[in-house]
Amino acid sequence: MIHTWSKIRHKLENDYLADSLKNHIQYFATSYSKCPDHEGRAAILLDGQQIIAGSYCEQWSKASLLPDDETLEKRLHCEFPYMDNTALKYSQFDQRCFYKAFYEFDNQSIEKSLASQNLLVRIFAVLDRRVGKRTLSRIKENIGSEPEIFRIFFNIRIEAEGMR
Repeated sequence: MIHTWSKIRHKLENDYLADSLKNHIQYFATSYSKCPDHEGRAAILLDGQQIIAGSYCEQWSKASLLPDDETLEKRLHCEFPYMDNTALKYSQFDQRCFYKAFYEFDNQSIEKSLASQNLLVRIFAVLDRRVGKRTLSRIKENIGSEPEIFRIFFNIRIEAEGMR
């Protein structure tokens, strides 16, 4: 089923988001009608501050900042079914990546989402109300091996749950 952005945002912020994060986490995605192919941007905000954000237009200017060992394929963000730490760190994603991640997240179990290769899906999952304190504690045991961006969102969640 195809959702509009307003329905996706409603599901993420109201149906899935942990109660402790409601009114603190906001999801944002838009496309620009004047851009070729209606390209756009996406972001996740905490109390109005962007934690991660990406846009198609910014990708090309930031692609030169990627480490030399990154392949062109990684620079071209969404041709792949996953989103990794490098892509998120350098904002190499746009609203389409966000939508793809949501569809994966929305159509599988929370356990599969937590284990997804797509880092955006894993971020949606760690902020999800279905992830309880026991699961958060299990994740915490191995948090040092997790990508930096995931650790940021994990820390936001455990702080909100009073687990620091």
